Amino acid sequence: MADLLITHIKGLVQVRDHTRSPIAGSDMSHLPVLDDAYLVMEDGLIADYGPMSAMPPVQANRTMMATGRFVFPGFVDSHTHLVFAAPREEEFVMKLKGATYADIAAKGGGILNSAKKLQAMSEEELFVRSLPRALEIIRSGTGAVEIKSGYGLTVKDELKMLRVARRLGVETPLTVKTTFLGAHAVPPGHSRDSYVRLVIDEMLPAVAIEKLADYVDVFCEQGFFTPEETVEISEAGKKLGMTPRIHANQLHRSGGVQAGVKAGAISVDHLENIGDEEIECLKGSATMPTTLPGAAFFLNLPMPPARALIGAGLPVAIASDYNPGSSPSGNMPLMLSLACIRMKMTPEEAVNAATLNTAYTLGLLESHGSITRGKHANVFITKPMPSVSYLPYAYGSNLIETVILGGKVVA
Repeated sequence: MADLLITHIKGLVQVRDHTRSPIAGSDMSHLPVLDDAYLVMEDGLIADYGPMSAMPPVQANRTMMATGRFVFPGFVDSHTHLVFAAPREEEFVMKLKGATYADIAAKGGGILNSAKKLQAMSEEELFVRSLPRALEIIRSGTGAVEIKSGYGLTVKDELKMLRVARRLGVETPLTVKTTFLGAHAVPPGHSRDSYVRLVIDEMLPAVAIEKLADYVDVFCEQGFFTPEETVEISEAGKKLGMTPRIHANQLHRSGGVQAGVKAGAISVDHLENIGDEEIECLKGSATMPTTLPGAAFFLNLPMPPARALIGAGLPVAIASDYNPGSSPSGNMPLMLSLACIRMKMTPEEAVNAATLNTAYTLGLLESHGSITRGKHANVFITKPMPSVSYLPYAYGSNLIETVILGGKVVA
């Protein structure tokens, strides 16, 4: 007997029989939607779907009707920092008064501010503060998420962050992938060289011993870490079983894209400052260009050039960058709206970018990101709405009525 049957779905979104690769170039404009559909979930997986006119007899423990509503696969948010000690709204006010990202960092704010607060907090308290943020993103339709460290900046505190991130994957229905981002900033008392050595010689081995991270990340940016250091840290992580993913080209043409491709990174994230050289570098690579429109919006930076990337035949992903300093929102429907309004992506492109393409960067292409038989039964049901395009169009509106993860209604 099935666990859950949804019937009379106005539009079942992102229906694909197979998903063996990310969606790139002009293919991103195609988003398969099955009209007047049903969806069957069993043992936490998608068991069957099709048009109502062809629905076979189904015995289910629970049946829901989705008349007038759309059913989407749960979002896959492939870039967050949602484990943090405290918000930084005081820095938001500083920005409003004209301070730049670099100005705030120079005064001990930014990443170092978050690190100071986190270092003073117990692991249990950090979990208690992070749990509501995990539940918050579930309610906005996210079913799988990447969570980074990077606000610890000591061996002990980086491990603390990653343990909390792993625990969120156990104590919530989210699928959680974790990333070690010790190379986020250079803490007081270290030169950049000495800190790079600490990251490579002590932090990475300690993370590996406890098997706390799936990925290794580096903030490749002027004033933070160089392309050469980025490659060195990435290669050290790879030797310990961690796949690189890189913070690249947020504030400057930093060489982060080139370093990411050289290191075989699965994704390069941010991309507010790229041009033809970086786009050419990405061609022919397996590295996903990942845009974070919430961060560009919040910092008033140039938006990543999604149209140029897609026009070059490349795939594009969209993630939230949920963090206390530069993108204090994990709301993926809002990220879709920003991508459409500010990056000129179509709604179809944006949905592909926030589901299948982000799933690719987290190694979840075979289990998440689409309505496909055998994949995890992670979906959300909208409120009644006229079309798929209405989701990003009605920015700021709460259009998600029901969230189902692992075949169970959770919100």
